[in-house]
Amino acid sequence: MPVTPVEPAALVADIGGTNARFARVDAQGRLYGERSLACAEFPDLVTAATAYLATSSEPRPRQAAVAVATPVSGDWIQFTNSAWSFSIEAARQALGLDQLRILNDFTALALALPLLGADERRAIGGGVALADAPIGLIGPGTGLGVSGLVWSGQRWLPLQTEGGHVSFAATSEREWALSRVLQRRFGHVSPERLLSGPGLVNLYTALAELDGGPAQALQPAQITARGLAATCPRCREALDLFCAALGTAAGNLALTLGARGGVYIGGGIVPRLGDFFDRSAFRARFEAKGRFSTYLAAIPTWVISAENPALRGVAAALA
Repeated sequence: MPVTPVEPAALVADIGGTNARFARVDAQGRLYGERSLACAEFPDLVTAATAYLATSSEPRPRQAAVAVATPVSGDWIQFTNSAWSFSIEAARQALGLDQLRILNDFTALALALPLLGADERRAIGGGVALADAPIGLIGPGTGLGVSGLVWSGQRWLPLQTEGGHVSFAATSEREWALSRVLQRRFGHVSPERLLSGPGLVNLYTALAELDGGPAQALQPAQITARGLAATCPRCREALDLFCAALGTAAGNLALTLGARGGVYIGGGIVPRLGDFFDRSAFRARFEAKGRFSTYLAAIPTWVISAENPALRGVAAALA
């Protein structure tokens, strides 16, 4: 009796500006062998993927899907917040793949939203999601990702957007002053200039410039830690402004999409803020839209607490 050959497990990856997360996915769509590598330790996708595959004696994959933190248009991929770049076709050949699919990282995360369990998200105010209504997704990390889902009548369709690079909307005198400082530095001020890891540094240093005081050379994690511990008033204010401005951006997204199915907060920063984020001005600013405040008050918002959820979305895209 002939033996049906076993298809090698596929390779999936989620590549951000800081970390490259890899895993295998079996024929049933189950992820295993997850591992995170630092992007700074590798020059490109091929070398990082090769290093990951070398940790296993399994047969080399023939299919792969990779989420990237940058727009996907054509064969050449140039990361927005990383020095990485590659040709899709050249990478496919170098890795010996029959198929290599590339998608935006927040498109992948959007695909994962319907797969999240109730214990993999934390509610931050709002009412009850409407079935089959659009869903919004926004998330600060190395950059600011924005996406969403729209129901086709048969399945969820992910949106590919670069909403993190629209124009920042200041809503207070302090934010107006900050935006003027950042405008002198960058010209165009997008939400990503404030709502990201580098954005926290921008907030901290801009506050120092406004107040006429010295700014230390702090990393985002240091600003976050000092702000949460309330050991540095300027770091604390940077976190307060971060949460409030994220609420404004999320509310804008909800109105733009009509996201009555809810808005999810992803990325690597907000989950680390814990109860501080829950008590922040995020939700008040989310709803602060004048005549449409009641509309927004009914929309639930959730913080994604699942580990590496975008990998699930990548696996779903591959399937």
